[in-house]
Amino acid sequence: MEDPRPFCVGGRWKSSPAISTVISPYTGDQVAAVCFGSADDLREGAAAAEAAFETTRSLPLYTRRKVLYAIARLLEERREELVSTLIAEGGKARKIAEGEVTRAIETITISAEEAGRVDGSIIPLDRTLGGAGHTGYLTRVPAGPLLAITPFNYPLNLACHKIGPAIAIGAPFLLKPATATPLSSLILAEIVLAAGYPPEAVSVIPAPGAVADEIIPDDSFGYLSFTGSPDVGWAIKSRAGRKLVGLELGGNAAVIIFPDCDLEYAASRIVAGGFVNAGQNCVSVQRVIVHRSIYSEMEKKILAHLSMLKVGDPSDPDTDVGPMISIEAASRAEALVQSAVEEGARLLCGGKREGALLYPTVLADVNTCMDLSCQELFAPVILLVPFDEVDEALGIADDSAYGLQAGIFTDSLETVQNAFRRINVGALLVNDIPTFRVDEMPYGGVKASGIGREGPASAIREMTVEKMLIINER
Repeated sequence: MEDPRPFCVGGRWKSSPAISTVISPYTGDQVAAVCFGSADDLREGAAAAEAAFETTRSLPLYTRRKVLYAIARLLEERREELVSTLIAEGGKARKIAEGEVTRAIETITISAEEAGRVDGSIIPLDRTLGGAGHTGYLTRVPAGPLLAITPFNYPLNLACHKIGPAIAIGAPFLLKPATATPLSSLILAEIVLAAGYPPEAVSVIPAPGAVADEIIPDDSFGYLSFTGSPDVGWAIKSRAGRKLVGLELGGNAAVIIFPDCDLEYAASRIVAGGFVNAGQNCVSVQRVIVHRSIYSEMEKKILAHLSMLKVGDPSDPDTDVGPMISIEAASRAEALVQSAVEEGARLLCGGKREGALLYPTVLADVNTCMDLSCQELFAPVILLVPFDEVDEALGIADDSAYGLQAGIFTDSLETVQNAFRRINVGALLVNDIPTFRVDEMPYGGVKASGIGREGPASAIREMTVEKMLIINER
């Protein structure tokens, strides 16, 4: 086994006596050892970011874009290393890992393109006598250094969704990756440094949540971007001080199936959205609300498509569903499934667990009050719920503490318009699943699902503030 991987503080690689092992969720074997940072290391990273801000905010646009294009090129050059790392540290199926690396490259490339599109305008101020002879120039400037906290499920691309826009606007950053999946973020730090971003502006420090919590109130940062659980996210916001905050906190996404849609296509998309990345996706299909007239038919179609999925070794290129992030996570989901069955839900398939591998599970006739219907499962489990009337279906979909994305399958424009008014989410997908996301789109939720929007253009707006220059033309 290699020596423990150091972390990066202000462009310097640093070791520590706090060592954590990265474990393969599939095999249970040790993949690597990683040095964890202390609260002092995080404070050092914050101080480095604050000191670097004057340098990065002054970088010309062509330099920032050059760095971002170099990062995209280096991600491509290290593609296979990154894919293998994502498989090893997170148990991600190879085809999903390959897709994540591709998306990370696209996210960085889009960030480079959006760097030159920061909003700005000229505002005549002579609407009143007092403004005569004055002109305002409105632009956006970085709010300050970025503090980014990322989850385990898409550790590379979600880091790029935070770091890419930060570099685009000229902001230093401190990235705290998930403790279970730090390796891809440490490789990303190497790539950012190799691409030529000022070293003092780059910190990537794995640390336990309790340690990282100490840096949350630090006003060295102008913007805090967190992706993770609602309980943690809202607690972070309450302690964030004066900095701007963006939270992406997941959900229990609903899909409504009406009789006038293409049922075969709907079933194929539901299976794709419910089991991709072992269901560990903030917009994973969870609640499938089906009109009673087609309920039995949809059961059969969903099970038919599910039977085509290959479950098992994530390193196998043909595998569709690999393990969850840990045995503990899989056991929790298994227990919720068993509890629902005891309460009257019908187990159509799955429910079986081998270590961290929970087989794709479909439950029918789920009561909307059951725990697994109200919570974010973050597991390869979908729930079928019958309905009779349109208003009933829309009410079930909206009856959630969350509001990230939802889907609706129908050919009725009236139903679509009604759903768009009634279902309180960040995005409504028509004739597709809520799991759909391309990296340039604004992405985020309402209610317990968070505040703010990601996607490079949106994140750039979130990370910047308006600033006026007023000239007296006397």
